[in-house]
Amino acid sequence: MPCALCSADAPLFFHDVPGGPEGAGVEICDTCRSQIDGDLDPAHWRCLATSMWSEEAAVQVLAARLLSRLQDQDWARDLSEQLWLEDETRAWAENTMPDAALHKDSNGVPLSQGDTVVLIKDLPVKGAGFTAKRGTAVRGISLVSDNPAHIEGRVEGQRIVILTQYVKKK
Repeated sequence: MPCALCSADAPLFFHDVPGGPEGAGVEICDTCRSQIDGDLDPAHWRCLATSMWSEEAAVQVLAARLLSRLQDQDWARDLSEQLWLEDETRAWAENTMPDAALHKDSNGVPLSQGDTVVLIKDLPVKGAGFTAKRGTAVRGISLVSDNPAHIEGRVEGQRIVILTQYVKKK
């Protein structure tokens, strides 16, 4: 059986799709699984043009969430506009869009995937040997889906984890 998202003929892993029916999930390949949990390679996700039309609601929900994370890509915005979901499925997809409502900056402003934030304090970066200076803009942040107090972004060419209490949305 191929991957539910990219149709790769590879070993499959069960991926839970939270916010819907108990135990809902999809069988996906390791490439899709590792990107869902980290940085998305837009070229890989062009496969969503096909998988978003799956008859399985869990696949539709995951495709909608991934397209939302890829909104900086023109083709992903176009696909999102084309995607039609039943009301119940759309509510599921919007229910836990990678915890966007839970990630808030130091002022309580909700953060979204791809936002730009500014550091409000000098932060020593463990293991990298430098300090991220106050006032540094961090563009195109990623939300850490399992921890609403953490975001990821690039500072001085290094991808780092930043506590949301030390940033403000620009």
